Amino acid sequence: MEFPSSRLKMVKEQLITRGIKDQRVLTAMRKIPRHLFVPEALRSKAYGDHPLPIGEGQTISQPYMVAFMVETLELKGTERVLEIGTGSGYQTAVLAELSEKVYSIERIKTLALKARELIEGLGYINILMRIADGSYGWSEDAPFDRIIISAASPTIPEPLLSQLKDKGIMIVPLGTETSQTLVKVIKDGERKRVITLSPCFFVKMIGQHGWKN
Repeated sequence: MEFPSSRLKMVKEQLITRGIKDQRVLTAMRKIPRHLFVPEALRSKAYGDHPLPIGEGQTISQPYMVAFMVETLELKGTERVLEIGTGSGYQTAVLAELSEKVYSIERIKTLALKARELIEGLGYINILMRIADGSYGWSEDAPFDRIIISAASPTIPEPLLSQLKDKGIMIVPLGTETSQTLVKVIKDGERKRVITLSPCFFVKMIGQHGWKN
């Protein structure tokens, strides 16, 4: 089951009609087989307009949310991107299509190993993955041009902000366990500019600089 028509329909009806304009993002999401990143029993729902469970209390985000967050990163193809929360690996693959290199961290071993196997099977060679507390970031390969956090944090994690390049962009859901807002953070020297984007709802980022387990 390849679902090519489902991917085209997803992009047309869920992304373009809601204002996603970056043609590179649209092309990537037409290409990547999203159904491979969800449990086999849910593959018929893979292209629906909703998140889906992937095990371990985690989810694969709604297609529109993936497209919106990635578009907001303003990727041109030359960036080094740090992703916090590999999850299923779907967004990781989208980022790999659009940037030079992706560094992705997942704290849950079973999800990380499954995502790594799938990503390698699809032939991506510009992704590095690590099983760790993502709130610490990936300091030895910092700074990064872009950082995307796919889990909610009560505050902007200071280690991650310190690993963002000057003029770099970070996307992060901020708020409480029940009320969150997606924000865009632009680093400007020792200062940061925070732009409110939209309400959202993500699982919590568990870690030393996120939510304590």
